[in-house]
Amino acid sequence: MQEGNEVMAENKHTAKVPTHMSVKEKYTKDVRPKLAEEFGIKNPNALPKITKIVVNMGIGNLIKDKGLQEKTAEELGMITGQKPQIRPAKLSVAGFSIRAGMPVGLRVTLRGVRMYNFLDKLISIVLPRIRDFRGIPTKGFDMAGNYSIGFSEMTMFPEIDISKMDKNKGLEITIVTSTKDRQQSRKLLEYLGMPFAKEENN
Repeated sequence: MQEGNEVMAENKHTAKVPTHMSVKEKYTKDVRPKLAEEFGIKNPNALPKITKIVVNMGIGNLIKDKGLQEKTAEELGMITGQKPQIRPAKLSVAGFSIRAGMPVGLRVTLRGVRMYNFLDKLISIVLPRIRDFRGIPTKGFDMAGNYSIGFSEMTMFPEIDISKMDKNKGLEITIVTSTKDRQQSRKLLEYLGMPFAKEENN
């Protein structure tokens, strides 16, 4: 999880989905024309787009509790709408009692409809539920034009019942784009509704 790129969640249990244009509709009807005009892109196939969203969660601290591992995987599946893949340890680490092949993480790769649905939920429901929210940091962009943001807990997701959680679990979300231009990638996400911190927009 990237340091300094975490956001804290507010402990609320319910959220209503507002009536609005979906992210996919917004991209097709509104965002593509804006990107084409702003960056002078004439080839429609060259316009920046989101290709996938990857959600990662570390479970190395749950190695000794298989039941909690399974419950965590179930929770991540509810959040993303897709069954997580288990990430095994590549190397043995004696100090942490980790052997190569042991499960140390969970990963979900979303594409197509599930990708758009997850991003829609992230923008419309999850981010607005963050305590004292002032926008997400812009330093999460990498050199390839992808954006990552870490959450220290999952309680802002409406599928999670706080009363049934054994312990807080963090996760990291990476939005992978088709462009390696960070400026194009940022504009793509801004136009889709990602609320970047205002003080970083200057």
